[in-house]
Amino acid sequence: MVDLGYALSSEEHPPDDLVDHAVAAEETGFEHALVSDHYHPWVERQDEAPFAWSVLGAVARETDDLRVGTGVTCPYQRYHPAVVAQAGATVADMFDGRFFLGVGTGENLNEHVTGEGWPAFDVRAERLEESVEAIRELWTGENVTYRGDRVTVEDAKLFTLPDETPPIFVSGTGPKSAAMAGEIGDGLVSTAPVGEFVERFREHGEGPRYGQVTVCYADDAASARETAAEYWPNGASPGSINWELRTPKDIEGATERVDEDLIAEEVVCGPDADDHIEQIEGFVDAGFDHVYVHQVGPDQSAFFEFYESQVLPSFR
Repeated sequence: MVDLGYALSSEEHPPDDLVDHAVAAEETGFEHALVSDHYHPWVERQDEAPFAWSVLGAVARETDDLRVGTGVTCPYQRYHPAVVAQAGATVADMFDGRFFLGVGTGENLNEHVTGEGWPAFDVRAERLEESVEAIRELWTGENVTYRGDRVTVEDAKLFTLPDETPPIFVSGTGPKSAAMAGEIGDGLVSTAPVGEFVERFREHGEGPRYGQVTVCYADDAASARETAAEYWPNGASPGSINWELRTPKDIEGATERVDEDLIAEEVVCGPDADDHIEQIEGFVDAGFDHVYVHQVGPDQSAFFEFYESQVLPSFR
């Protein structure tokens, strides 16, 4: 059976609403949630980008059983891995065993703000690997000095630690990153139902595989397509645009020709439960055992009602 979850889209909702959505997701019957960790939204129409770690602290206090993680954090450049280790340890302590740290190589959109430039993928991959090593060492509670080729931690020790060390899941949106997820991570996170990514992950490691489905529920398909095109045009753009461009305005320019027909090819739009179920099953068929659902647009309450009555029962 697949474990179904919910995407806390920090690009689209203010922090208090995200906390309310997490509570609603738990009440609806979703078993986990991932919060996106952004400095900027993808496009300015989305209009939000709260600090994910503040949201996580509030979600920890307001939920009881929901497992929650970052989806995903780049643990270097905008952050330092020593800071991510401290943030992750504190939040994990608050969640009492319900937190996982999702990490990835980041997007130019969010990481360029420090003025350090945007390195090539191989450099980012090396930074990610060393950052994960440093975080794991800090989570032992020992005094740590870590000197890698890309990452340095000097004489650091964490004093607030959870009873249970959280797992680290790694983003894999291509064959190379999926293989790296198996090598350095405890699980895989991806946004595409591609069996090859799961295969590459499992060739190098083992653990849960999380896949993100993007949908737009509305009472009629036309309204859903209109909302999806307005709020999530980046959903129909190539992945390279989403991680290489610098600003929301840049992504808007690259997606200005995305219309309702194009977005409907990538995002399930409308009230047909079979369409939503089929999209989830596509991830299951590709080898994902956890699927979390991103509802595009302002209306989350109708989505929760629809999934509770029409979609979730098919997976129980």
